[in-house]
Amino acid sequence: MSEPIREGAPRNLAIIAHVDHGKTTLVDQLLRQSGTFRENQQIADRAMDTNDQERERGITILAKCTSLMWNGNQINIVDTPGHADFGGEVERILNMVDGVLLLVDAAEGPMPQTKFVTMKALAKGLKPIVVVNKADRPDARAWEVQEEVFDLFTALEANEEQLDFPTVFASAKEGWSALEPDGERQDMAPLFESILERVPQAHGDETKPFKLLATVLEADPYLGRILTGRVLEGTAKQNMQVKAIARDGSKVLESGRLTKLLAFRGLQRVPVEEAQAGDIVCIAGLSEATVADTICSPEVTEPIPADPIDPPTLSMTFSINDSPLAGKEGDKVTSRLIRTRLLREAEGNVALDIKESADKESFEVAGRGELQLGVLIESMRREGYELSISRPKVIFQQDPNTGETLEPIEYVQIDVDDEHSGTVMEKLQQRRGEMVDMKPSGGGKTRIAFRVPARGLIGYMGEFMTDTRGTGLMHRVFDGYAPFKGSVPARRNGAIISQAQGQATSYSLNNFEDRGTLFIDPGDTVYEGMVIGEHARPSDLEVNPVKAKQLTNVRASGKDEAIKLTPPVRMALEQAMSYIADDELVEVTPTAIRLRKRTLDPNQRKREQKVSKAG
Repeated sequence: MSEPIREGAPRNLAIIAHVDHGKTTLVDQLLRQSGTFRENQQIADRAMDTNDQERERGITILAKCTSLMWNGNQINIVDTPGHADFGGEVERILNMVDGVLLLVDAAEGPMPQTKFVTMKALAKGLKPIVVVNKADRPDARAWEVQEEVFDLFTALEANEEQLDFPTVFASAKEGWSALEPDGERQDMAPLFESILERVPQAHGDETKPFKLLATVLEADPYLGRILTGRVLEGTAKQNMQVKAIARDGSKVLESGRLTKLLAFRGLQRVPVEEAQAGDIVCIAGLSEATVADTICSPEVTEPIPADPIDPPTLSMTFSINDSPLAGKEGDKVTSRLIRTRLLREAEGNVALDIKESADKESFEVAGRGELQLGVLIESMRREGYELSISRPKVIFQQDPNTGETLEPIEYVQIDVDDEHSGTVMEKLQQRRGEMVDMKPSGGGKTRIAFRVPARGLIGYMGEFMTDTRGTGLMHRVFDGYAPFKGSVPARRNGAIISQAQGQATSYSLNNFEDRGTLFIDPGDTVYEGMVIGEHARPSDLEVNPVKAKQLTNVRASGKDEAIKLTPPVRMALEQAMSYIADDELVEVTPTAIRLRKRTLDPNQRKREQKVSKAG
């Protein structure tokens, strides 16, 4: 017997898509056209992306919920991240909803991350509505893209109901939707109507005791810990007595009261007295409960089943900054502060795994990819932390039956100009990649798909952009584990290393500029063991970048022509993380990103190299 649906119950749906296909822009339009914003209200573009890094990177990192009314019907919409590194967010969000909008670019079609999130949604039995967005692009191929989506669903073993999906063609930017690509382009009404027809109203038995699965955790300076989730059964009331059960049901974590109950109204959260089964709400009042725990009435004994999260595939070591410049640019420099911050992050981000070293000075942080870890490091440096970061390492597994070593494999889709395809294919094959598909994508471009070991892609992005003259596009997604593929080539060139501390001079940098590529400008502060450039040869080169020109009464400084140096290469955080070798670190502070040798003393470095060669 199906559970009853109360009158006026909301419809809960998630928007899923590949990065940059227009999810957040579409939510903006739905909010505007439903009357959630006043006519004269000033709203920033991508109003749902409130995090600084989201606005700078142009991606959604944290899942967010909003609510709107259309013709008397409440629709709760969750805007989810499109990048596979934030898959932990996507998987949890899908537990809260009864339907999905799958957004696909009308020119690009389904992309690797479209496949990732769609697979998760179909596995949960959710019935999608396909929105072919950007249908007004001059290179749009709307009907072809619809067929590609159908082929993708078939490949992912969708059932008959899921394959019978409605398609809406739209331009989120221009604010219209239609049931045909060249149909009447007026407003978003066709999409709203498709949602009301396809997405069922939320259901749940209100007569049973209260149960909610915590899905998102955040900290509020006034309310403390706030947990967001969907009321699965029963009714939540402000000040009611509740308890939190661990995800495995092994223990009761804590008991307390719901001091605050908040519901979504547009972009705001407003206090409510009670919430029924099917509602998505935020609750405050508990200090220990976290993501995937069950919040429930005292009489409940069994937790709500929580899906297993895909395991981390990449790890890095976070440690204190012990360079000569430590403590000069940040105010959070101790291992105790770093530990507290990492553990706080792990509470709300279930895709992260953090282990402390025996000496308590460093932490092994494992996650789903370089972007996820890069976002965490960037957040920490903006908060005033200083730390040292090691090169990313992939996490191997053992086959339980054969004992064989397994490694994470990524599905990589590349769009390149035809002239560069040969170089890209050669490089990826050197990195143990296997080509699985290749076809022309129009306009003199080729689309190539590879399955590549994750460790073969570490540090490849910069090389890829050089090989394709900055025109190539690469998208990657975790594809599973496979037997170890063998060794992959490491960075070929050595480092240019400073052997002195002080301010770099134009005179000195000019003397060895032709020996490689520099990473610093004249006037930058350097120290012994800091990597200041890339050597043109495989060996490391030690130099003195602070040496000044010796002046005499015969030759004065003003007599020389002004020195003109080639502008240095400045690496972003993720580039620096991927670039460094195993014996190097990235020094991260609120104002700088520097590369350095793990061992700063040159004599000690030489001794360690001898030991490693002998071993």
